Amino acid sequence: MYRNKEGGLTSQFYFCHRTRTDQSVSTQGVRYMTQTANGTKRRAENRDRRTQRQEQILEAAVQLFAEHGYSDTDTQLLAEKLQVGKGTIYRYFPSKRELFLAAADRAMRLLRQSVDSSIENIDEPFERIGVAIRAYLTFFAEHPEYVELLMQERAQFKDRKKPTYFEHREVNVRPWREMYRALIADGRIRDVPVDRIMDVIGSLMYGTMFTNYFVGQQKSVETQAREILDIVFHGILTDSERTNRAGAGAKL
Repeated sequence: MYRNKEGGLTSQFYFCHRTRTDQSVSTQGVRYMTQTANGTKRRAENRDRRTQRQEQILEAAVQLFAEHGYSDTDTQLLAEKLQVGKGTIYRYFPSKRELFLAAADRAMRLLRQSVDSSIENIDEPFERIGVAIRAYLTFFAEHPEYVELLMQERAQFKDRKKPTYFEHREVNVRPWREMYRALIADGRIRDVPVDRIMDVIGSLMYGTMFTNYFVGQQKSVETQAREILDIVFHGILTDSERTNRAGAGAKL
């Protein structure tokens, strides 16, 4: 073995020793990164499986609640429908109340997704309003079970300060509120309180949805949307009557 004057290892031996050490460290680093990546992938897969199972439970629960009502829907019935043990249901939803409210919440999330996707590529404000109303009415026409859930929630959970429908409405109105303000600023609609505009249009849609459910849909979604838009955009007074009432100092 060669040594330098100070008795240390030669540079050749030091280089070889360090190379082997660096290779060992590098191998350990690659192994660690691989294990970390695999762990991250497994956790993501587990989350996906959990989300998928949760959606399956909620979809089945909606059908049972709509068919049998909240009081007569049993967790065992749901477990049998899904071909799982009751314990599986309780791992996701500890009580029937939580299951029901999660199902109602899911319905409202799906409503928003449906409306948002329908207006995604539409910039013209009045066209957005019309398309959104059609999407809203279509959603509930295709999913009457969600209307049933909304009614059951009001009947069964009177202790809730605000129903799920209106909780979601408050969260989702911000972009619409901004749009109406911009239309007022541009002189395209009357300068009236934005919340009044939204409340009136929202009530027309809400009432139409329930009327369709109770008495059956007598008109197509397209016709109903067009009639709502006609009254909202044009009102019921003629131009001459509007002028006469303004001249007479009518308050309304």
